[in-house]
Amino acid sequence: MKQQTYIDLFAGCGGLSLGLHLSGWKGLFAIEKNKDAFQTLKYNLVDKLNHFDWVDWLPVQPWEINQVIESYRPQLKSLQGKVDMIVGGPPCQGFSFAGKRVENDVRNGLIKSYLEFVSLVNPKIIFFENVKGFTLKFEKNKTKGIAYASYVVEELERLGYNVEGKIVDFSEYGIPQKRNRFILVGIREDVVADTEHIAEDFFNLLEENCLQFLESKGIKSNKITLEQAISDLLANHGTVNTPDRKIFQTGLYGKAKSAYQKTMRKGRKLLIPDSHSFANHSPKISARFEEILNAYSRNKNIGKKALQDNFKTFKHTVIPLEGKGQAPTLTTLPDDFIHYCEPRILTVREYARIQSFPDWFEFKGKYTTGGKDRIKDVPRYTQVGNAIPPLFGEQGGIILKQLLQKV
Repeated sequence: MKQQTYIDLFAGCGGLSLGLHLSGWKGLFAIEKNKDAFQTLKYNLVDKLNHFDWVDWLPVQPWEINQVIESYRPQLKSLQGKVDMIVGGPPCQGFSFAGKRVENDVRNGLIKSYLEFVSLVNPKIIFFENVKGFTLKFEKNKTKGIAYASYVVEELERLGYNVEGKIVDFSEYGIPQKRNRFILVGIREDVVADTEHIAEDFFNLLEENCLQFLESKGIKSNKITLEQAISDLLANHGTVNTPDRKIFQTGLYGKAKSAYQKTMRKGRKLLIPDSHSFANHSPKISARFEEILNAYSRNKNIGKKALQDNFKTFKHTVIPLEGKGQAPTLTTLPDDFIHYCEPRILTVREYARIQSFPDWFEFKGKYTTGGKDRIKDVPRYTQVGNAIPPLFGEQGGIILKQLLQKV
């Protein structure tokens, strides 16, 4: 049987592409404009896995989607009939509750670029992902506006797709964090006699197959706690100098104590965990974190007022994590969270574990950044925080292959 092919738009560091690779798909190319995120994707999925049959007319480099549309329109049209699926969704910050939801955010205009790309390539299947806020109207536009999700649905239907969208909680699918995302699946109506229920079938099959899929990985439950995900990465297991980060310490592996940890550690070749570099907290900060861990409710923001009154800091968000439960949705700001049993923030590798990246997957670029650089840089924490969890992508990829066999 011919291997199914796809193109990944707004690919980030490659979380969804990794999941699709593990479920048997073959990529043609990926579009990601940031050099750091693309470096991570290229290192792992192009150089190490040879996952992409990269088209010869597109250089293997960072690309902005409009650049590709403007420079390679004839080549994109020539892919019609040769591409089974387009995956990915525009950057989410314009719709996210974690930031300011601004209707005219330039990133929201990328929806039209996404739809134009789809119209040029005309794939059989669409797999679209975005934040939960994508489904809601913007506050200033309650009377005349429609949710961006509704707009995308209407435009895809106009292009000839039968579509179904739903909010999915990744914590129901073996991801150790409560992370709600809008997932949309579209099937082109002219490639099968009855498409009416196929897109809807995706969500039903995804739910039905979850436990069997996880059991095939040796994981017995779809509910993974934070402790089950990262307890083998504690600082008290020992430290060494961070190989790629001067004056920082990296943690060593402890014994794997859960099926999830054993699964994430499969295939790794490095004895020292990649990107498991601890922040250099001052004694004052460590003492503050210790006090917060002892005095405040877990998995809840302790609040701006408490932070100002008790700790003289103007941060808006600090959440002490709960080891026996699932993590809240990871943001791209690591200092929003305190480790569940050590007075420190999480490492990039711990972020990656919570997002279900296997330990052999290595991250490139800066660890973190601040100030004006936040506009242009996508450091490792941000790459992980923005990613689609590969473990969910793999499950989705399996079901999408089944749907494609019907068309």
